[in-house]
Amino acid sequence: MQSAILGFGMSIPSLRIKTEEIANTWKQDANAMINGLGVTEKTVPDAGEDTFTLAFEAGRQAIEIADIQSSQVSAVFVGSESHPYAVKPTSGMVAAALECDPFCHCADLEFACKAGTAAIQIVDSMIRAKQISHGLAIGADCAQAKPGDALEYTAAAGAAAFIMGPATAKNALCRIDQTLSFTTDTPDFWRANGKAHPEHAGRFTGEPAYFHHVREATKGILEIGSIKPEEIDHVIFHMPNAKFPSRVAKEFGFTKEQMEHGFIVPTIGNTYSACSPLGLAHVLQQAKKDDRILLVSYGSGAGSDAFLMTMMKDGVKLAPDTRETTYVNYTEYQSLIAAH
Repeated sequence: MQSAILGFGMSIPSLRIKTEEIANTWKQDANAMINGLGVTEKTVPDAGEDTFTLAFEAGRQAIEIADIQSSQVSAVFVGSESHPYAVKPTSGMVAAALECDPFCHCADLEFACKAGTAAIQIVDSMIRAKQISHGLAIGADCAQAKPGDALEYTAAAGAAAFIMGPATAKNALCRIDQTLSFTTDTPDFWRANGKAHPEHAGRFTGEPAYFHHVREATKGILEIGSIKPEEIDHVIFHMPNAKFPSRVAKEFGFTKEQMEHGFIVPTIGNTYSACSPLGLAHVLQQAKKDDRILLVSYGSGAGSDAFLMTMMKDGVKLAPDTRETTYVNYTEYQSLIAAH
């Protein structure tokens, strides 16, 4: 039995900081950073926002869109590298707050920026095995970065959530056709136990890490799906910046039109475990019935999850976010980050 996405939701902080503000603080060339990364601003979690609250809001919205009772959800998996507690499950907190089935499979997942797509794979497998009828997969993060580090320009906050169920359900929106993963031991990014900020291997994070894994996962999913790049309508790659996914897309011959709806990093930043899932949430609002979707995540350490999906009906528009976007200065930004 195939699974499908029945509903989806997302939660993005209304606070932002501009790339120019960070560059000016460290006396760096703002135009060079903007052109190099392709990111003009990023989200900043407010004092009352963390991975749990973002995950809860995205999950609540997903349940509403799916038009089911929260008590029907019997699995909740939350992928993140910024869980609020070192020992206390975010997934259990989300399941309780949403009033899911008390006999609920819950687990927190970690695999850098692909933990959210790993959650989708797990729920997909449980539905295919007929172990559950409905499950909730969430990618959420309030990403950390050392002050002055290159990561500070892109590390952002957000969450995306997906209610999944049988593809035969009347409210099925997007079918999961194929999925696979490609994984190696490539130490391009890590955070040691007890450390506040992650470390990374600089340029090493590009070719042997991101590009190798995304390429192999993309090749693999196209092969098992017997589909050509030009037959895909929407493409979402993990977006650590704007340059990396654009380069991979060009290598495979994907067009700007295929990338358009899921390419959200320039004004949001890299939301880590929520990054490619948020791209998918944007695509699910714009895609039409029978459109084919390719999703390829990437998580440092390193691995990629790839999916082929097919829209079963026209996309669903989420309610607009009516909050006003507010820009913070660097001092305010650091104060908010320190609180997390």
